[in-house]
Amino acid sequence: MSGPDKTSGGLRLDDFDYNLPEDRIALRPASPRDSARLLVVRPGAALELEDRIVRDLPDILAPGDTLVFNDTRVIPAQLNAKRVGRGETEPEIGITLHKRESGNRWRAFAKPGRKLAEGDRLAISGLERKALYARVEEKSGGEVLLAFEAESQALDALIDAAGVMPLPPYIASRRPPDERDREDYQTMFAAREGAVAAPTAGLHFTPELMDRLHARGIGWETVTLHVGAGTFLPVKVEDIANHRMHAEWGEISAETADKLNETRARRGRIVCVGTTCLRILETAVTRDRKIRPFSGETDIFITPGHTFRAIDVLMTNFHLPRSTLVMLVAAFSGLERIMRAYEHAVESGYRFYSYGDACLLWPDPAALP
Repeated sequence: MSGPDKTSGGLRLDDFDYNLPEDRIALRPASPRDSARLLVVRPGAALELEDRIVRDLPDILAPGDTLVFNDTRVIPAQLNAKRVGRGETEPEIGITLHKRESGNRWRAFAKPGRKLAEGDRLAISGLERKALYARVEEKSGGEVLLAFEAESQALDALIDAAGVMPLPPYIASRRPPDERDREDYQTMFAAREGAVAAPTAGLHFTPELMDRLHARGIGWETVTLHVGAGTFLPVKVEDIANHRMHAEWGEISAETADKLNETRARRGRIVCVGTTCLRILETAVTRDRKIRPFSGETDIFITPGHTFRAIDVLMTNFHLPRSTLVMLVAAFSGLERIMRAYEHAVESGYRFYSYGDACLLWPDPAALP
């Protein structure tokens, strides 16, 4: 058992660090997806850490539980472009879309950003029959606001044709994205386009596993949170209380909120598949643990000391050291316990990060109301 956790005001970035050999970073998902390993973490149980596999979920969960998935769909958000109309040179610019501001306007990271200025026009590469241009409306460092010269629906099709999947930096630095990633980096629940990073815990599910969960009496619902590239941004402050979280757009329908509240009323558990689901549910929950419909942006930053009211169990992948997501899981299951779990996972050969294995976390009693 771990001792009481410090609140975020007393924690430093180094408290969330751990060592990971580079060869433990998964470059491809498990095949089949539900064959991935699953580390079960139960605070206070006789067996605190248990090694299972994802397809064991129907035996681990109970009839009446409800799984919650993120139905966001990843777009091929990485584009190659050339700056045009400013003389003979046409430097190449890498564009990573990360947040849609309106139908044809996107915030994006540009590299090298120093070669762009407000008013510049970009020609998007990779389209054979049609041309796509964008103008830089705003620029702040390496971030730009782009106004594309296309209507929303046509723009989506052009981005899909020209773009590549925005693999996380720890994968993209070791191999280029390919056609397999268009399927691999998408969950079976993906329906609403807008994410530039996958809700990776959902990658482990297959139709066969969902059928077995249904036969066991375990239900499922979906929410939406369009994951932004900010999820990969490093925390740069030593005192984590000073970190400012990126905002992401999400939605919980009235029907979904009602069904999740019904789950609680009949004493079933809400099992979040992924930190994105957890973040939007914790944004929308009331002090008396009722989940409200929600539509808008959330920048909730969850660290040790947070009281969890919306969820009962969390399934998630293993996260980067010193990241906001390690802080979130430490808040849920206890910092010392999570560090022990990660040490066990490293020693036991688990595969890490977006294409890696998963863990199933029960909460530390201190994190509950």
